[in-house]
Amino acid sequence: MNIFDEIDKLQKEVIAIRPVLKAQLKELKNYYKIGLTYSSNALEGNSLTESETKVVLEDGITIGGKPLKDYYEAEGHAKAFDLVYKLAKKLEITEKNIKDLHKLFYQNINSQNAGKYRKVRVFISGSEFKPPVPEQIPELMKSFIEKYKTNKQNYHPVVFAAKLHKNFVFIHPFIDGNGRIARLLMNLIFIKYQYPVTIIPPVLRMEYINLLEKAHKDDNEFINFIAQRVKQAQLEYIRLLS
Repeated sequence: MNIFDEIDKLQKEVIAIRPVLKAQLKELKNYYKIGLTYSSNALEGNSLTESETKVVLEDGITIGGKPLKDYYEAEGHAKAFDLVYKLAKKLEITEKNIKDLHKLFYQNINSQNAGKYRKVRVFISGSEFKPPVPEQIPELMKSFIEKYKTNKQNYHPVVFAAKLHKNFVFIHPFIDGNGRIARLLMNLIFIKYQYPVTIIPPVLRMEYINLLEKAHKDDNEFINFIAQRVKQAQLEYIRLLS
């Protein structure tokens, strides 16, 4: 049985548990909001622990000795996560949706660049890949949206979500926050297709980065990596609700 057969089998168990009680659904959404906010920010160097992220989001308290930027990243990511849930009810993703997600995440960090495509060249440390020049971004993002519309029925949802993540990161449309928006978009697809929110734990950071780098030439290993994370998310969901 390959990984996608396993995922399809587990997904039947996930669906069988539903519908969950309204109170459970609220708790589950908050659980995922904290988990994804912590892990996605930690992958990018945010120093807040998961318990500190929970305090920030639930109590609005800054953590002594931690950079204010880390607090803003947690707060902004949580707001963007809430928007992901709303967008998942719709059938499409638009450039405006993507810009709105970035604006919510980045507004208190750099208001001038929040929700706006970058106007400068950027370089990714340790990567042979050079992101597109700013002048290419509007056209590349239009193509990104068109491919989303065309390809969403052509792939297994997990493959589709992984490719969406990869393609967005390769365009690198914003000056900062591209990885976090890519992971939010990936989870938007998972929520839309009724999969559990899927988290990439910080302990897998180097594997994740290395597989993204390899994906410039062959994305099979990256897709398999994401599929493994989806399987773990399904098992966790079943454990929580069974």
